Amino acid sequence: MQQIIPETTSPFPSVLQTSVRKIGINPNHWYVVARSSEVTNKPLGVIIWKQAIALYRDHTGKVHALEDRCPHRQVQLSHGQVKGNQLECNYHGWRFNSNGECVAVPYLAANQKLPTCQIRHYPVKEQDGFIWLFPSDIEPSIEPMGLPEWEHLNYIATVSVINTQAHYSYLIENLMDMYHGHLHQDLQAWAEAALQNIDEDDNRVNAHYTAQSYYKIDKIWSISQLFFPALRRLHPEPLNVSYIYPHWVSTLGNDFKIYCLLCPVNETQTKAYLIHFTSLNAFWRLHKLPVWFRRFIKNSLFGAAQKLLDGLVIQDVKMIEEEQQAYLQNPEIRNYELNRALVSVQKLMKNQIEKLVMGNQID
Repeated sequence: MQQIIPETTSPFPSVLQTSVRKIGINPNHWYVVARSSEVTNKPLGVIIWKQAIALYRDHTGKVHALEDRCPHRQVQLSHGQVKGNQLECNYHGWRFNSNGECVAVPYLAANQKLPTCQIRHYPVKEQDGFIWLFPSDIEPSIEPMGLPEWEHLNYIATVSVINTQAHYSYLIENLMDMYHGHLHQDLQAWAEAALQNIDEDDNRVNAHYTAQSYYKIDKIWSISQLFFPALRRLHPEPLNVSYIYPHWVSTLGNDFKIYCLLCPVNETQTKAYLIHFTSLNAFWRLHKLPVWFRRFIKNSLFGAAQKLLDGLVIQDVKMIEEEQQAYLQNPEIRNYELNRALVSVQKLMKNQIEKLVMGNQID
């Protein structure tokens, strides 16, 4: 008989006894706030946990991130424009450099000095097709997780954007719970998932499942399984999922790897990028072809799993938002959770915030 496991509790009432549906994020990590292709010399407004940020490229193509607020009248700088290396407010034309310092006011009188007001700037990196941002007020001591498959010629990528009106914990739990394949019917990549074991530390939870995969990418024509369900055949494969705070990674055998890069917006809104990689490692003959041709194949097949991935996202978002609404209507009701991986995930989320709180108290 399976044990019914309640949501985790702790002797620390400040955070660990708070509902996981209300906790914030640990800002001392790198988050993905946009795709590289989304950021141009026209400012882009994004939000990472209630912090409005303006992203833009300067004249050299380098990406910068400033607080999305002109200190003059508090309007959004992302509505402005880029002038050289500076971001210009659309309202009165005040300009700010990449450090957030006011460097020009077009109507400044001869006897006036530039305002000493300054807005916040954020560490930002462009890596593996995405813009990674460090929302903390401390200097980053870690690197972004990264996606080594993004540029690798043996992996075909598909990207789907997740926008859900729900706390980020619901999305992570959905991704870690492989038993919910029941939801996806013909869209699912696996069947008969069974949790074998869990290993975890302060920054990650690894859940190891066995499953029956519908796909086996071992011949050049076998990629057609993505388009024709009748070609799929069940076979056993290991299914591993990891919550590497604050992001998620999964592998299904040797054929597929999926990332979910999170950008939590607030307590009831989450944005994320789901990146699906199909491996071509089994095609040894392909590896002998010229690099330019392999690059052509990789680029031509980009988005090959789009219909599959978007369909999964639509179905998952519907369930996640129903969970969120149920919590908002009856927050006192507790779930009866049978998957112990989710208990570990909730513990990790809360421990990250507790670690942040304890660190602030020491400082």
